[in-house]
Amino acid sequence: MPRTLVLSRQPLASRPLQDWLDDTADGIVLVTTDKAVAGADLDTHFPLHRLVPDYHGWSTEQHAEEAAREFGAELIASTSESDVLRAARLRERLGLPGQGVASATAYRDKLVMKRLAEEAGIAVPAYAAVDCPQDLWAFVETHGLPAVVKPRLGAGAEGVAILREAADVTAFLARERDSQVPYLPGQWMAESFVTGEFFHVDGIMRGGRVVHAWPGQYSGGLAERVRDQLHVGSVLLAPEDERTAVLMKAADAVIAALPAAPLPLAFHLELWLDPSGTPVLCEIASRAGGALIAEAYELAFGVQLAREGLRTQCGSALTLAEQPPAPATAVGWVLLTPGQGRFEPPAETCPVPGAELTLLIEPGAERRGVEHVSDAAAQLFVLAETASLVRERLAEAVEWWHQHTAWR
Repeated sequence: MPRTLVLSRQPLASRPLQDWLDDTADGIVLVTTDKAVAGADLDTHFPLHRLVPDYHGWSTEQHAEEAAREFGAELIASTSESDVLRAARLRERLGLPGQGVASATAYRDKLVMKRLAEEAGIAVPAYAAVDCPQDLWAFVETHGLPAVVKPRLGAGAEGVAILREAADVTAFLARERDSQVPYLPGQWMAESFVTGEFFHVDGIMRGGRVVHAWPGQYSGGLAERVRDQLHVGSVLLAPEDERTAVLMKAADAVIAALPAAPLPLAFHLELWLDPSGTPVLCEIASRAGGALIAEAYELAFGVQLAREGLRTQCGSALTLAEQPPAPATAVGWVLLTPGQGRFEPPAETCPVPGAELTLLIEPGAERRGVEHVSDAAAQLFVLAETASLVRERLAEAVEWWHQHTAWR
């Protein structure tokens, strides 16, 4: 197998690279942090490694390049969206194959993404760069409210602000001092608010084409989850659902519109269907979807997209190289929202057929509600014969959770 430098900030306890790459570990040069490998036998699993003190700092790219040159890396791989661009820069600098800077930029910078999609005839919200306050005022004057302001290189709805009235514009400008994303040119954009059902399409792409994928419908918007303290979930669509073909065709179009990555990569596409049924692009990423999307895909198709996307970057062959006609089982999931106070979970097992509930925080733990889109007290999967039955049982299980969970 080719020697591969892997950039990863995720804890090995939650993203078990030592298991995912067990047959290639001797050829992996892992660039990570002390915190991420706490408790792991790093010398056994990844004898070639570099621990960096400031993972998100510029110096990490220097450490990574030095390690790549020292150990003769032939490939560069990343496991998180924040590493997509730095991995692409390293590939180009070292003359290595894989996703280049033009492709990585299109899949990271939402302004570039929207421009390329619009040029290809794909429906997108009205959008504009916000490089100063006047840009935001001008956008609102032209397109009205509600509007959305978001970081151009953001992920997981972090930093997203929904502006419904003039006071929300003022509030967004006033929060600059507390923002993790600097209020500087090139960092922010505005979009018109889109009304419609919200979907995702996830799978594997290669060379500007979809290898395999499947759509699911979100329970709601991700930014709204944090604002309104909502559960977030998704159900994979049935093959006979007329929206399935529409969304799969949209995925083909978006991926064809952006600069291609020559080697296989996981992708995560989010889009709306407006009241007329037209797909409208929200965003797309060249990595596996978050929350429980990769796990649900594995239940349906036997392929864990985060694992598969990493292994293909490391030179492994695809586990699944063609489009399945349908999921092996109908599946849906929900991340159940933490409340305010001390957690008292249900005393008994969830009685809903096909439901599998896993606590993510300990009984007695103190929480302050949803502070991040991935915050959850528990995760819930439901498997059933049909997508409609999954929806019914998810609703039953969520209702049971509310009735038997307390926050004191």
